[in-house]
Amino acid sequence: MGMLDTLLDIQSHDTTTDQVRHRRATLPEREELASLRDEIARLDGQCATLINRRDELTAQERAFAEESAPLEVRAKNDEAKLYSGEIASPRELQALQADVEQLRRHQRGVEDRQLGLMEQREGTESELAEIDEKRADVVKRAEALAAALGEAEAICDEEMAAEEKARAALASELADGLLDDYEQARKRAGGIGAARLVGDTCQGCHLSLPATEVVRLRKQTDDVAPFCDNCGCILVPS
Repeated sequence: MGMLDTLLDIQSHDTTTDQVRHRRATLPEREELASLRDEIARLDGQCATLINRRDELTAQERAFAEESAPLEVRAKNDEAKLYSGEIASPRELQALQADVEQLRRHQRGVEDRQLGLMEQREGTESELAEIDEKRADVVKRAEALAAALGEAEAICDEEMAAEEKARAALASELADGLLDDYEQARKRAGGIGAARLVGDTCQGCHLSLPATEVVRLRKQTDDVAPFCDNCGCILVPS
């Protein structure tokens, strides 16, 4: 087999490697995994918002509890004084009774607001629990998918390694400079560095060459790299 024919075998390995590399980059698991990770990030954002909301409600609830506690103490003390018999004046008793009632009303108002905040907090915690459960499910799916992606990538890596090993063995057989010409041609022609010339048609770009050019190319020796005037790849006459 001539060196130009060897180039075609190298091209075959390079093409397969490019295809496997593209397959690796576009594995369906990769896109789905990215989607799941976006979903996790979205759920994390929701969790952060709810946690902040819960903490705010907890702080407000605690503030109302702190406000209510001394009201309870004052009301109890006044009630104890009211029924202790220490005060004989009806007017003073009436005033003290009014104070107790006002304290209790204030306390009930504070406790009602505290209860409303507690209900909001419990609702927020319930929503947070639901999102945490959903997130855990998405994380589990993402982990399984990441494992599947890793296995698929490993298969692609093995295939590329095998192609590159076979390519290296063939490349060692080429004359000095021919592999460089091939590599440069691959860059110019978008991945096709060598192609068969069938009749007057380059199989790299599938365009026809002038008849005189075809005759000239077929007369060239195997140690000279003939290039396609259309795409720039090295032509290998059949």
